[in-house]
Amino acid sequence: MSKKVVTFGEIMLRLATPGYLRFSQAESFEATYGGGEANVAVSLANYGFDAAFVTRLPKNDLGEAAIMQLRKYGVDTSKILRGGDRVGIYFLETGAVSRGSKVVYDRAHSAISEIKAGMIDWDQVLDGAEWFHWTGITPAISQGAADACLEGIKAANAKGITVSTDLNYRKNLWKYGKKAGEVMPELVAGCDVILGNEEDAEKVFDIHPEGVDVTAGHVEGAAYESVGKQLMAKFPRAKKVIITLRGSINANHNSWAGVLWDGQKLYESPTYQITHIVDRVGGGDSFMGGLIYGLLTYPENDQNALNFAVAASCLKHTIKGDFNLVTADEVEKLMSGDASGRVSR
Repeated sequence: MSKKVVTFGEIMLRLATPGYLRFSQAESFEATYGGGEANVAVSLANYGFDAAFVTRLPKNDLGEAAIMQLRKYGVDTSKILRGGDRVGIYFLETGAVSRGSKVVYDRAHSAISEIKAGMIDWDQVLDGAEWFHWTGITPAISQGAADACLEGIKAANAKGITVSTDLNYRKNLWKYGKKAGEVMPELVAGCDVILGNEEDAEKVFDIHPEGVDVTAGHVEGAAYESVGKQLMAKFPRAKKVIITLRGSINANHNSWAGVLWDGQKLYESPTYQITHIVDRVGGGDSFMGGLIYGLLTYPENDQNALNFAVAASCLKHTIKGDFNLVTADEVEKLMSGDASGRVSR
């Protein structure tokens, strides 16, 4: 029987400059759709899970287009609320070599930013689900989005559903008068699985490893055991803390790995050298999608689950757009050590 996972957040229209053009050079934009929790749902649908995405979208052609994109990849969109006036937008300028990528948000007054507590029937939405996932992007959008997210977490806790979060700190989003450190603790307290990157725990909770410089091009996994311990001490419900480790040599060449702390042991993944990045946006979401799949598919093997997540995300860096359009077989092939990229005939 297919495992059911529910994700909650915002899906946006993504307008990217062609190739490596700067915003000032662009005369057209490539239009796709994406967003943290939607990206996770697409990954899980590709792996054969029953993945449902919950959001609020306007009842207009752009709202319909976003839903059609999700349906195309097998995501259940039946619980999406319709209302509001606009779809959020983000503009992407892809960096190259020493020039980093840039993102400009245009998501004020989007449909989900105007959501209110009580609008979502969480009991119905979570019926039959084994897992509920949200990210730190959603409560950053508005107080209403934070309230709705908290409702979902509490409903999942009451039903005994595993809850995961990607801390996903975005400093440019916290605009409605509250800081992440004020809002996130109550939400994360309801989570069983916590994911973050090298900087998230520090930016949100002032928890950081000793002697780590994420700009130096190499990130040591063992240094993050202390982060796992500190997060579990702060959030006793958490059973697993996972940190993604990105070493940025330049915009086109990153090292990529992860660690998982289960309260007793630190698991470390292999490190991949991604030397020709096609698109790194959605890299963390592809990791999360792979991690959820791995933890549900290999429940007694955290090492396998972690390795699957890292390999899945490594492959995402070769795919344009937010979505990780790979199969579980392709991920497992890379996990097995086949990184040749040979033509499959």
